[in-house]
This record gives sequence, C-alpha cells and structure tokens, in this order.
Amino acid sequence: MAVNTVRPQVNRPKANTLREVPKVEKPRPARPPRQKGTSLFELLDRYTKVDWFFAEGLPVRYLPKVLFLMGVTLFYIGNTHYADRTLRRIDKTKAETEDLRADYTTLKSDYMEASKQSEVARNVEPLGLMESSTPPIQVVLKKDEY
Repeated sequence: MAVNTVRPQVNRPKANTLREVPKVEKPRPARPPRQKGTSLFELLDRYTKVDWFFAEGLPVRYLPKVLFLMGVTLFYIGNTHYADRTLRRIDKTKAETEDLRADYTTLKSDYMEASKQSEVARNVEPLGLMESSTPPIQVVLKKDEY
C-alpha cells in the first residue's frame, strides 16, 4: 500500500465517556387541510375518473403513442407561431411597398413637372441662358456630298 493513502487514526478516548446527544428539531405543525375543489387539478380529478388507468402504475405500453402525440402537438404549435410571424412580415412588407410606391409616384410627377420646357427655361434664366425664339434650321445633305 502506498504511503500517501494511509490516513492517521484519530485518537479516541479509551474510557467510557458520554457521547454528544444530537439535537432534535421540533416537528412543524401540520398544515390545515385544503378545501376540496379549489385547484384546477382537483376539479379535473373530480370530474374525470382516470384513477383506474393508473391503478397498476404507469402504463408504459401507451408511452410511444403519448410521446408521438406530444411531438405532433409541439410541431403544430411551432408551425402556428411560424405562420403568424410570416404573416406579420408580409403585412410589414406590404406597408413598406405601398409607402415606396407613393414616394415613387410623387417623385415621378415632380420629375415630369420639372422636365417641361417652360420649367427648364425658367430654371436656367438666372444662369443667363434664354430660350431660342427662332425655329431650328433643317440641314439637308445630298447623297453625293458626304
């Protein structure tokens, strides 16, 4: 046996001595009994008699079916949350699209207004540019000239 595994023995008295008596806590007073039918589970127990189902313990043979139903239920709840979240995103995107469409229409009408000949002439007048009052001249080239 290794040296580091040996533990020194505690020196106990060899004579007859009194042992320490462990302190015993006082028992707590019992709770007053609750009235029957005050909780949800007591109501369920009163109106659904399923005690016979668990009389011999937990029926393990139904456990796979119960677990399957729990899985399907969890999937259904998750799918419902996912659908609600997707619908909220779609509504938000629709609202953004309507706002952008309104902005586009406003900007397009402003651009069309600003690109009119009279508006262009009025805007470039401070720069010293004036609208020509003579009509443009048509240049006619003969086929042989060029």
